Amino acid sequence: MTKIDAIVKPFRFTYVQEALVNIGLQGMTVSEVKGFGRQKGHKEMYRGAEYQVDFVPKLMLTVVVPDDQVGGVMEVIQKNAQTGKIGDGKIFVSRVDEVMRIRTGEMGADAL
Repeated sequence: MTKIDAIVKPFRFTYVQEALVNIGLQGMTVSEVKGFGRQKGHKEMYRGAEYQVDFVPKLMLTVVVPDDQVGGVMEVIQKNAQTGKIGDGKIFVSRVDEVMRIRTGEMGADAL
């Protein structure tokens, strides 16, 4: 099993979510996060005053999928999250050794 964490722009999340559901993904976890990458934040105007926003708001979605679905899920996320502008986000892939569904005690792929 593999865990995929994707950090995306909030306004692109709905496209990503719908596309993942369309390929059969049955669950995901979403968190509101803040951070910065190479862009180092950005400047905004408020009542005529310019100020620096160091941490940019993003959404992080986490899914755990069987190993054979990793490439397809990554492709769907990248295609639907991409705007072509700086700050589109990142996808992180990690190996998952075990998973258990708390309600039933099912283990491994059955718990997904």
